[in-house]
Amino acid sequence: MNGIDRVPTVSYLISEAIGLEMDRDEKIIVLGEDVGAMGGVFNCTRGLKDRFGEWRVRDTPIAEMGFVGMGVGLAMAGYRPVVEIMFADFVTVCLEQIVNAMAKIPYMSGGRMRMPMVVRTAGGSIGSAAQHSQCLWGMLAHWPGLKVVAPSCPADYRGLITAAIRSDDPIVIIEHKSQLNRKCDRFVRSDIGPEGPYVLPIGKASVAREGTDVTIVAISAAVEWALEAAADAAMNGINAEVIDLRSLVPMDMDTVLKSVAKTGRLLVVDEDFKSFGMSGEVVARTVEGLRPGELRQVHRLCMPDVPLPAAKTLEDAVMPGRGAIEAALSQMAKAR
Repeated sequence: MNGIDRVPTVSYLISEAIGLEMDRDEKIIVLGEDVGAMGGVFNCTRGLKDRFGEWRVRDTPIAEMGFVGMGVGLAMAGYRPVVEIMFADFVTVCLEQIVNAMAKIPYMSGGRMRMPMVVRTAGGSIGSAAQHSQCLWGMLAHWPGLKVVAPSCPADYRGLITAAIRSDDPIVIIEHKSQLNRKCDRFVRSDIGPEGPYVLPIGKASVAREGTDVTIVAISAAVEWALEAAADAAMNGINAEVIDLRSLVPMDMDTVLKSVAKTGRLLVVDEDFKSFGMSGEVVARTVEGLRPGELRQVHRLCMPDVPLPAAKTLEDAVMPGRGAIEAALSQMAKAR
């Protein structure tokens, strides 16, 4: 960690990973609101402007449509832009550029035009009310042409961000606001991975916890909640396996199907909205992929289809957190 901090935060690991890639490839340019002198609203680009200058680390106006479009143009011109959108909610302001340009240009050009572009944004709820608390990965995964990634632990942040920057495909990385400025030793899985550049394959899920009774499939911060709930449930004799998808597109159903074929029970936990999202897609693909009789029980635990409340007590009531997951595991166990 270059002696800066014996226990780094996730945001430090992100800035380090981006910096290592910028050292390796001068075509990498960082764009976004307050990414320069301020180092990003969550400190994820701290120090990069001092190292690489304002040409490669560019503060932009509050104009997401404009600077995401700038990223598209830079990618078409041979650069490798890393564009930061402060909150995932603000993706809706620039969907034209993400959906109709970033995602589609490689396809519409017959593969002759690549789009080596990364959009980083922060999703998840930390008490910021309806317009600043959404994840939206289900919406983004719906559009063909985009890869959609959501890390859940320190090592995965480093490995997946590095892989995304090196990819020639358009990728949206949705980080979790509650994790970015958390010390790495405060995670259930505190490993930060090996020193130096670290790459994980995009589209490969991980078995975060092995078990035999119920398969929990989750992504982003919900993996942490699932691991905590599984540890609690184990004291009551329930042995849950936790699958961290890591990415929605591509989605690693081989790992999910192998787990559910073993346990026979599937609990999908998603901080995104319940309808038309990740949870329904995982269940549908599981039903399609397993043989008759292998899936005996299914439960979805998601954000209800309501705007997130501003009051923290109400937010806690609708979140699919640790307590709700443990209760769902207990309910599924009783129904055996």
